[in-house]
Amino acid sequence: MSDILITAAAETETLDGLAGWAVGVMDALGGPGAAVVVGADNLFPPIPSELVLPLAGFSASQGVFSFGAALLWTTLGSVLGAVIVYAVGAIIGRERTRALVARIPLIRASDFDRSEAWFTRHGSKAVLLGRMIPLFRSFISLPAGIERMGMAKFLLLTTIGSLIWNTIFVTAGYQLGENWHLVDAYAEILQKIVVVTVAIAAVVFVALRVRSRRQAAL
Repeated sequence: MSDILITAAAETETLDGLAGWAVGVMDALGGPGAAVVVGADNLFPPIPSELVLPLAGFSASQGVFSFGAALLWTTLGSVLGAVIVYAVGAIIGRERTRALVARIPLIRASDFDRSEAWFTRHGSKAVLLGRMIPLFRSFISLPAGIERMGMAKFLLLTTIGSLIWNTIFVTAGYQLGENWHLVDAYAEILQKIVVVTVAIAAVVFVALRVRSRRQAAL
């Protein structure tokens, strides 16, 4: 297993930094290592789960472990990581979160109330689809915990969403074989689209809020 993972990673010069750590964990622990790395992605988004998932698929194609095992371990890691984030949200709680939000410049407590009302109506879809969107994958469990979404419901939605996302990347790595690293390039494009979209939305929000305050001061 060591030769397969290290050679595959070395060919794409990914042994440095977090990518190197991720490959090292998989090299040492196998399938459970993939679970650890993918789970850690929920807590620290810069960890490259989009690298580990296709690498797990490539490893399965080489007989290191089965395709089913790759999906099982990576999905288990995704769910366990999400549960930890959910627990953090539940510990912080609604009232404390609302108070913290109200202290953020340009943000009002009413913004939290509107977001809460939206999550009450669309929380299930948000958790399910959020597991398949870069960046949001790591954070969508937080509001679910803050709002104390039922654990059984949360686990079901998180498992389904994570399984769909993981299946796409693991299958791609499995089918591409030694070219598994090509998946990372497309994942980066998707992530950049999400980042740019969020940045634009943030700029528009700030601009509208500043204009609203200026008009109110006149």
